[in-house]
Amino acid sequence: MTKEEFMSELEKLNIVLTEEQLEKLEKFYNLLIEWNKKINLTRITEKEDVYLKHFYDSLTITKVVDLSKIETLCDVGTGAGFPGIILKIVYPNLKITLIDSLQKRVNYLNEIIKELDLKDIKAIHTRGEDYHEKFDIVTARAVANMEKLTKYTMHLVKKDGSFIAMKGNIEEELTKTMENKMNKKYKIEKIEKFTLPKEESLRSLVIIKNR
Repeated sequence: MTKEEFMSELEKLNIVLTEEQLEKLEKFYNLLIEWNKKINLTRITEKEDVYLKHFYDSLTITKVVDLSKIETLCDVGTGAGFPGIILKIVYPNLKITLIDSLQKRVNYLNEIIKELDLKDIKAIHTRGEDYHEKFDIVTARAVANMEKLTKYTMHLVKKDGSFIAMKGNIEEELTKTMENKMNKKYKIEKIEKFTLPKEESLRSLVIIKNR
């Protein structure tokens, strides 16, 4: 995905980036590649692949929530900073907490936050199940199966908030039996399925609320 294709696809999500935001994304890409030489962050390193599979993919959460109207967001198991760092660049209104269990990644994330001069965002070395702040939106991208994910995340969701799991193909993972089991404790409000542009790989956004 070229930058032009990236911007064009974002317009379909009602996202129009400023020059400053584009520059920050470019700087983030360069920092990601540099840090990836020191610690294992991503196998995806080609610029066009990063823009599609990390940058654009991170922003697909906007298919199911208007982040311009959200105040707080927690990204559990953020890894290299997806979707959290991307969401902060594009939606500066968000107060974001990044959670990761590996100190090396947290060090990297704090350096990214500093280098990109991002405000109201922090990276914390902990596990989702050990953290106890409450957020409007909690998300996790490609972290664990749905049953485990709810254990890591649902206690972080405010009363009227949502957990949004960013997944690939969830057909095998979220069977009817599993869905019924989860619905006894939580409410699966919506499952939004779509394909990424260009490569057409399947993606799923699963929106869950506390009962």
